[in-house]
Amino acid sequence: MTKIISRDNSLLRRARAVRDGRLDELIFVEGLRLCEEALHSGLKIEAVIYSEQIAKKDRAAKLIGELEHTADKSATVNEKLLASISYTKTPQGIIVLASRPSITESEFKRRQPAKPLLVILHGINNPVNVGAIIRTAEAAGATGVITTAGTADPFSPKSLRGAMGAAFRLPFWIGGDYSQVIEWCRKQRIQTVCAAINGAESYTEIDWQQPAALIMGSESKGLSAEEIALSDAA
Repeated sequence: MTKIISRDNSLLRRARAVRDGRLDELIFVEGLRLCEEALHSGLKIEAVIYSEQIAKKDRAAKLIGELEHTADKSATVNEKLLASISYTKTPQGIIVLASRPSITESEFKRRQPAKPLLVILHGINNPVNVGAIIRTAEAAGATGVITTAGTADPFSPKSLRGAMGAAFRLPFWIGGDYSQVIEWCRKQRIQTVCAAINGAESYTEIDWQQPAALIMGSESKGLSAEEIALSDAA
């Protein structure tokens, strides 16, 4: 463990770069609960940075010990320095830099049950909304999430905070092309259902007991007529 006393320390500069999305291979995790979820998900922990105050609390001390056992680096800072890298207005005492979860299409497929229930996020650009959908999807029994190109990063600090740990528990397939994702679902015999204001069917008419993927479009425009036409139902 290292005690950092300078705002310009290289680890703190790196943490800010991760926080701001300038280092794609890592994610910025803040707060006791999310750091616990990140650790238990099996992600590679590059660094843990924590305040002198939070280390005095039992729950935090236990977590810090576990993180320091696996992390490449660990450092303690005062409250002012923690605030200089924190994502939130009120720093939560502990920050982890971890490897970005990344699985291939084949691995995503392998991790699905016989009757998957997927959520496909297409063009949703508000990370808070992405996080909220992920959290709700897990609660509803979803078995995986697919995001298309142009959708906000589900592992950004805002998304992670909104998902409340669900992003570490659900498998993700990130950045696919919309038409390719639809074709992939078709090959897996997964029915694709678009969420649309003027949809022809009510959600109660869909057989959700069969393999299914619910597609959600952008906040402002939703899904286009062409995109809806590619799906099985709306």
